Amino acid sequence: MKLKSLGTAATAVALFATALTGTVATAGTAAAATKPDCSSALTNVKPKATVNLRSQPKTSSTALGTWGKGKKGGICFGGSKPVKGGSYTACGKTSNKWYFGGPNSTSKEGWVPATCLPI
Repeated sequence: MKLKSLGTAATAVALFATALTGTVATAGTAAAATKPDCSSALTNVKPKATVNLRSQPKTSSTALGTWGKGKKGGICFGGSKPVKGGSYTACGKTSNKWYFGGPNSTSKEGWVPATCLPI
């Protein structure tokens, strides 16, 4: 009987926390939004089109700002490979590759579709 009441209490606490924050914690949520190692960067990158800077490498994630077409910026280039994320069609191509970066003119940065960067 004690185990059943403990499980009920734990469920109640989880529901109460969800009601207060409006979110449900899931394993891997924090890791997915983690900024990559930017010890190596590629500078003077100019997107082929205006792109959204995303909180995670997928189009359904929050847009944090924009990076205008032809505006200089930088991207993390650790390992020289983009990160695999959600699939998208942008700048005339379909891919699931993303880079982390942003324009020089602002402090905003986020995930950008690799197909829109001349790399």
